[in-house]
Amino acid sequence: MRLVVVIAALTLAGSAAAADGKQVFGRYCASCHGPDGAGSTGQRYGGGAARNQSVQTGMGPSLHGVGALAADFYLRTGYMPLKRNGIQPRRSRLLLSSAQIDALVRYVSSLGKGPAVPRPHPERGNVSEGMVLFRSHCAGCHQIVAEGGYVTNAVPPALGDATPTQIAEAVRIGPYVMPKFSAKAISDEQLDSIIRYVEYANHPDNRGGWSLGNIGPVPEGLVSWFIAGSALLGVCLVIGKRLHG
Repeated sequence: MRLVVVIAALTLAGSAAAADGKQVFGRYCASCHGPDGAGSTGQRYGGGAARNQSVQTGMGPSLHGVGALAADFYLRTGYMPLKRNGIQPRRSRLLLSSAQIDALVRYVSSLGKGPAVPRPHPERGNVSEGMVLFRSHCAGCHQIVAEGGYVTNAVPPALGDATPTQIAEAVRIGPYVMPKFSAKAISDEQLDSIIRYVEYANHPDNRGGWSLGNIGPVPEGLVSWFIAGSALLGVCLVIGKRLHG
């Protein structure tokens, strides 16, 4: 009997949170994703028979079946809500409170069965294996040290501010131009190693070395040339003075 009461209380709490999420959705999300989350790309909605009533055209995809995973990622990174349609989502200051995000995630997940928020365990991963996997799947866009880069029509972000959960979510979602990796392409165990490597790359162990920003061989080559050029110039000056002496 007690268990039934607990389950009923949790169900009521979940329903209340979903209801709150629907209100938040209507305020911040419906203009792009449609009033029921079914998407509104190119669709006209709102307004009525009178000519002076506005009719809007949305630009967002359907959220039915995306589950809690996508909503949690886009909202907790500040990728959504977008400032305007057509721009690349970027990490920014959160517009919604934590309670609003929780309610909105619950509401979106109630729109259809979908993946839950992942729970990665980077402490179980291997840094060396993670580096190999990251080099194969991620470094082409994010650079080998996860400092971000440039691709056609997009700017892959640096991963210094990404949490383990957000990295796992991005791998499974494939936000913006990033490809989506299924569990067959990158297993959960491999994903743990990738995340552990990213954490290491954000705080590398530079034993006795000069990090130079940890952004790869370009600054290292420039420093080498500057040192070599300065040394060569000094040798030339010494030789020139002796010849003229």
